[in-house]
Parts: sequence; C-alpha cells; structure tokens
Amino acid sequence: MSTVPAEAERLLESEPVMAHLGTCTEGRPHVAPVWYRYADGVVEIVTTGRKLANIGRNPRVALSIQNDDAGQTQWMVSLLGTATVVEDEAETAAARRRINEKYDAEPDAYADNTLVRIDVGSATYRTYGDVLE
Repeated sequence: MSTVPAEAERLLESEPVMAHLGTCTEGRPHVAPVWYRYADGVVEIVTTGRKLANIGRNPRVALSIQNDDAGQTQWMVSLLGTATVVEDEAETAAARRRINEKYDAEPDAYADNTLVRIDVGSATYRTYGDVLE
C-alpha cells in the first residue's frame, strides 16, 4: 500500500514537471534536477554521475517536485524514500522509454543512464489557490 496520499499521487502523475533529487554522503548534501516517473508508491529515475555514486553510498534520498505558473507555485510534493540501483539493462531501457515518453524525448535518449527506483517512505504535499477545483 502506498504511503503517498491519493491527491499527491494525482499531482505527481499529472504533468511532466522537473523534480529535484537530494542525496547525501559524508555529511555533504547534493541536490540536482531529474526527470521522473511515479507509479504505485515508487519513483523511477534514470541517472548517472554524482547522483548515482551518492545513492550507491547512501540510499536514503529526498525528492521535491513543484509546479509553477508564471512564478506562482501551484502545488508541491516532497517525498522521502530509499533508492535502489537497478543493474538490469532491459529494465533500465524500459524505464528510460517510459520517462522519456513523459517528457517528450526520444525513446533512447540518455542511453548511458542507470535506472534507480525509489520506494517512498513518506510524502507531504500542498496545493495553492484553486488548483484542485
């Protein structure tokens, strides 16, 4: 059962907005933008570099997603969870296609990236104005 409230799930699945992934190793936080896909309490990202290296050392991560309209926040969702690096190339390719489709990118874009699945442990969200109407 997902720990993400149904309304937050709807927001996470609603449109292709950027997320910011927070990792931390040796007491040094690192935050970077990522594309993501959310389904059934799990976030998928495909990444490389420092983000991937940090997850390998410390799987506890945070993800912040926010939607704005002309600089005015419409909604935000913050997720805390545990990341798992998926080494299977077929799973990675399938996830990459799903994420790239969401963001209208070529299916094989970012072919060097590795799949990371984040099991959400907790979620908070907030809407602003009449977003829910």
